[in-house]
Amino acid sequence: MIGVASMFRDMLRLPATLLEYSNIQLTTPDAVVGATPKDVVWTYRKTTLYRYRSNRRTHPVPILLTFALINRPDIFDLRPGNSFVEFLLAEGFDVYLVDWGYADEEDADTGLEDYALTYLPRAVREVRRSSGAEEITLIGWCIGAALSGMYLSVTPDAPVRNWVPLTMPFDASNSTYEAMLGNEELDTDWLEQHAAYLPGAYVDTVNKLLKPVPNYIGTPLRLFRQVQDGTADKASYQPMAKWVADNPNFAMRAFRQWVTWVYKENRLATGRIRLRGHRVDLSRIQQSILVVTASRDHIAPRDGTLPLLDVLTSPDVDHLDGVGGHIGLMAGSRAKGDIWPRIRDWLEPRSQDRRSD
Repeated sequence: MIGVASMFRDMLRLPATLLEYSNIQLTTPDAVVGATPKDVVWTYRKTTLYRYRSNRRTHPVPILLTFALINRPDIFDLRPGNSFVEFLLAEGFDVYLVDWGYADEEDADTGLEDYALTYLPRAVREVRRSSGAEEITLIGWCIGAALSGMYLSVTPDAPVRNWVPLTMPFDASNSTYEAMLGNEELDTDWLEQHAAYLPGAYVDTVNKLLKPVPNYIGTPLRLFRQVQDGTADKASYQPMAKWVADNPNFAMRAFRQWVTWVYKENRLATGRIRLRGHRVDLSRIQQSILVVTASRDHIAPRDGTLPLLDVLTSPDVDHLDGVGGHIGLMAGSRAKGDIWPRIRDWLEPRSQDRRSD
């Protein structure tokens, strides 16, 4: 009888549940993401460097955040109360963000070498100029980690003290992406000849198809049930949903290089990528390094990142293995109390003025 009564109550509440569910979905585009105040420091083509405002800058080594090419970097600053940027600022760090922008027709010839060897080095230069610091910390997430690694590997005198690659794709062998993108049917050379960029909506669809049931059924159904039982957290759901749906176009030259070199030929893990005549050899990176992996990452699986630890030769390398997925590790509900403090604890002693030692 209890089950029948509960079902009857749900039926009576169904119109109100549908109304609230629809309201949450329809107003998601209005959600505020990336709300922490920041100022433009530098722009070049589509790339913009921001500096977050703060009156608590106590660590002399500033941090430059860089994200992937297929999503927006707002994930670093998702929403007030759940923002990695907000956390770092409160801990006394001087925080910068490089935003690759939205690729369009004029970016058809933009390749990985442009991001790694032109845009990123210039952003580093501007961070040093505006902060007055001699060295910086680079924190890269996903493709952003790979791009920053490429930059460091071919720039032995880079003014970077610390490198933190977050959930970095490295060895793609036997990965889901290798199976999906590494087959011969995907002709990336043909794509580069016939299109300036890969539409962001297509990238979003491919990513969701890695886990189609959870993404297309599980997430909407979970929200509906939460609305039904009165536990829906609109303030948490909407910023993440808005961020997930905001997918910039992927410049086609860079897309062809990334898919071919990483997923078809596994060149990053085997040291066979060359950028402007320089071999990308990650063993050359001598900065202090914190490799961060996620136990449930299906985008950059933990087992595909761990081989990076065998390649690195820096005398100061640590590994932080967290519980979560590719995005949830750093932007989920547990990040603020777990992974962020552990990154801070690693950074703090490595972000001090060496002249005071």
